[in-house]
Formats: sequence, structure tokens, C-alpha cells
Amino acid sequence: MSLVQWVDFPHLGDERGSLIALEANKTVPFEIKRVYYIYHTGQNVSRGYHAHKDLKQVAICLAGRCRMVLDDGDTREETWLDRPTKGLQIESMIWREMHDFSGDCVLLVLASEHYDERDYIRNYEDFLKLSRNVHHTPSR
Repeated sequence: MSLVQWVDFPHLGDERGSLIALEANKTVPFEIKRVYYIYHTGQNVSRGYHAHKDLKQVAICLAGRCRMVLDDGDTREETWLDRPTKGLQIESMIWREMHDFSGDCVLLVLASEHYDERDYIRNYEDFLKLSRNVHHTPSR
């Protein structure tokens, strides 16, 4: 299964302009507990470099574009976020990196949980150890 999972948002606009509605447990596959956005990211600056133990996210590029790298410890995939009608669904225990931000990029992130530093895995080697335990635990 691909790590790159898209959520398509229904376009509700008309001749007056475009409108996208984001609704918890409808257009977004979880209850939204936190919303934040990243903008004015400097040239040649990369962000992310972490995973979450439990938190799930949907990332939406409202303007501009950026390249997202997703890694589950076995597979590494990348894709471009470049349109406001598609969200990238990021499950828990997925390492994420964001690169190549355009100067006008505004990246909106919807999160399933409130901020909790204890949920972050910020060291890639620690992530690999944890992901091997999660993905390779024998079923009983």
C-alpha cells in the first residue's frame, strides 16, 4: 500500500469563486483537534523531520507548493503538494519531511490531537527502532 494517500475535497464554488469545506469525520477522516499553517518558509529550508506515535494529519497546500517525503521505516515515498483541492493524509508512525517550498507556499495542517511533545519522535534512528517494533510485531 502506498504511503501517499490523498483526500479529495469537493469543490463547492460557483461563478463567484472557489470554496472548499473541511469537515471533521466527513471530508477529513478524523476529528480535528488542532489546525496550523506554515508560511514564509525561507528558500532552501526544509521542515518536519519527525514522526508521531499516535497523531494523524491531513496536509493541504493552500497556495504555492512543497515536496513531501513520507517514510514508514521500510518504504520512502515523495509527492508534491500543490493544490488546495487535495489533502495528503499522514497516518501515525510515518516520518515526514517537507522540502522545496515555493516562496508563496501556505501549508495548512489538520491534526487529530492537540499538541503533545511526548507524541513526537524527532530522531530518525529512534523512529526506525520503534517502527520495526510496530510493523514487525508477530501476531498472537
